[in-house]
Amino acid sequence: MNQDESSCSRKRKRRNNNRPKTQTTLTAPTTSKSSSKPSSFLEKMKAKLSGGHFRMINEKLYTCSGDEALHYFKEDPSLFNMYHTGYQEQMSRWPEQPVNIIMKWLKDHSSSLVVADFGCGDARLAKGVKNRVFSIDLVANDPTVIACDMSKTPLDSSSIDVAVFCLSLMGTDFPNFIKEAHRVLKQNGWLLIAEVKSRFDSNNGGADPYTFSEAVCNLGFTSVSKDFSNKIFILLYFKKKSKNSSKKEIKWPELKPCIYKRR
Repeated sequence: MNQDESSCSRKRKRRNNNRPKTQTTLTAPTTSKSSSKPSSFLEKMKAKLSGGHFRMINEKLYTCSGDEALHYFKEDPSLFNMYHTGYQEQMSRWPEQPVNIIMKWLKDHSSSLVVADFGCGDARLAKGVKNRVFSIDLVANDPTVIACDMSKTPLDSSSIDVAVFCLSLMGTDFPNFIKEAHRVLKQNGWLLIAEVKSRFDSNNGGADPYTFSEAVCNLGFTSVSKDFSNKIFILLYFKKKSKNSSKKEIKWPELKPCIYKRR
C-alpha cells in the first residue's frame, strides 16, 4: 500500500468513527408484536363474552313463554341485538340456511301470496321476495317489523296466504303461535315450518316429527309434505282446513330446546 492509499484509509476510518451510531434495532418489531398480543387477546375475550351472552339469551327464549320473552326484551332491547348478532354468527357456519329454501318456495309460487313471517329476526325473508310480507318479532329494529307476542298478532283473521316459522318455535307455549297462524291464515293457506333437526330426534329427547305433525293436523291443518333431506334442519309443509278437525284437547309433544354448547 502506498502512502496516498494509507492516508485515504486512515481518513475513512476517522469518518466512520465520527458517525453517530444509527444501527437498526429490533425494538420496533418487538413493540409491534407485543402490542398485537393484547389486541388479539381482547378480541378473543370479547368474542367469548358475546358467545356467552348469546347462549344465555338463547336458553332464556327456549325456556320461557312468548309473553315473558316480550317483557324480557322490553326491559332491555339491546339484548335482542346481542342475540341476533350471535344467531347470525351461528347461521354463518351452516352450509345451507332454511330461509333460502323458503324464499325459493315463495318464488316458485305466486308473488301475490301474502306472507306472515313469525319470528322474522332481521326480516330477511321480506327483503328477499316480491311478496307482501308481514314481518313479526318480539322487537322491531326495522320500521317494517311488527313487535308483538307471536301468539297475539294484530293481523286480521283469514287474511294471510302463507305463515312461516323459520327456526322460531322457541317458547314453551309454541302451540299458541301455531294456533295464531291458523287464525290468520285463509282457508287452504300454507303453513311452513323449518326447525333444527335435533329438536325432532326422538332417540335423543326430541319430539317425534310424526307426532308433532299429527298435533298440527288436529289443530286444523293437512300435512302436505316433510323434508328430512338436510342434515341440520327439517321442513314441514301444511295447508289449513276450513275448521278444526278435532274437538278434543290436542296433546302437543315437547320440543327439545336447541341449546348451544360452550366452546
